[in-house]
Amino acid sequence: MQVFPTKGTRRLALLLIVGAVASCGVPRSGPNKEEIYSSSVQRKGDAFVVQVNDRVTRATSVVPALGFTRDFLNAGVVGPDTIHSGDKLAITVYENVANPLLGAPGQKATVLPSVDVDGQGFIYVPYAGRIRAEGLSPDGLRAEITRKLSAQTPDPQVEVSRVPGDGSTVTVEGSVAVQGVYPITQGTRRLSSMIAKAGGVNIPVDSAEVQVTRAGRSEKVWLNDLYTNPKLDIALRRNDRVYVQKDLRSFTVLGATGSQNRVPFTTQTVSAIEAIAQVGGLSTTLADPTGVFVFRNEPAEIANAVLGRSDLKGAQRMIYVLNLTAPDGMFEARDFMIRDGDTVFVTEAPFVQWQKTLSIFTGTVNGAQALSTATTGNNLSTTLSGH
Repeated sequence: MQVFPTKGTRRLALLLIVGAVASCGVPRSGPNKEEIYSSSVQRKGDAFVVQVNDRVTRATSVVPALGFTRDFLNAGVVGPDTIHSGDKLAITVYENVANPLLGAPGQKATVLPSVDVDGQGFIYVPYAGRIRAEGLSPDGLRAEITRKLSAQTPDPQVEVSRVPGDGSTVTVEGSVAVQGVYPITQGTRRLSSMIAKAGGVNIPVDSAEVQVTRAGRSEKVWLNDLYTNPKLDIALRRNDRVYVQKDLRSFTVLGATGSQNRVPFTTQTVSAIEAIAQVGGLSTTLADPTGVFVFRNEPAEIANAVLGRSDLKGAQRMIYVLNLTAPDGMFEARDFMIRDGDTVFVTEAPFVQWQKTLSIFTGTVNGAQALSTATTGNNLSTTLSGH
């Protein structure tokens, strides 16, 4: 005997399906506001949830302190192209005679492209012999070579210049046009001029850092600060290493925004409103502008200042809350600075969850109704064919 599902049975099945849907988690991009607040220390969680205001903004506005210490700033410039042991020199001798002393017949100029200054500070020039070069400037050495050659060839003209070697040179690496080893000359005795000698930087100036390593000690400065503050344009020293790199800091933006991404810093400072703008702003169909959160591990000294305490030790988990709909909310977001490693999270508006639930519920009901209709039709067809 064929048994047909009654209307009551179908309704019961439908209710069971709806209950199952309601008990399932609705897809979403992350926690909602209530869940974030529930993680606060005030509710026995492990993070301090703090509403951003002017006082909080001032306490947290920390920009990476880059700059040179007194030792680097007070170092005097190297003397006017003073020659040292290990330097390499280029020497050119001009002789206005048919049979030159150093060159082939008819040759006016003889070039010695790489003359080493030895460990005792001497160089060797044919027909001039061994000459002490250390401590002299290129011009002083030129006069000495001229004096010694004058006894053997009439009125020789001598040029001396320094080329990269192991003496008073600086290594320039990283994001510059031409990496290499450059001599400290009259025109490249300071940091900015040495970077210019290497062809300048090939990354945006706003996000460029310059690191100088001297005697095993490294210090950094922002390239923009170097150009705008003459005091930071330090004198270079023998064997200095200059390294130019892009700012490596970044932050992450998640939740109801135009895109979710890890975002590098492109300027020295980035505000919360700029951070959101860099990923396309708030999603107009999903975002709750009252629920913009910044997650950060805050040093104890700053956490104490923010919370008005003095007993906290070690890094503290902080969650800063921005309400963009408040009268001064946009100003607070503009003034609140994002730091390296921050996570900016934008919650979904409450009605979005209702829409998602309704969509799932409607889809489930429609599917159940279609299934019920199909089942009834199949049973009716079976009954008719049995007759």
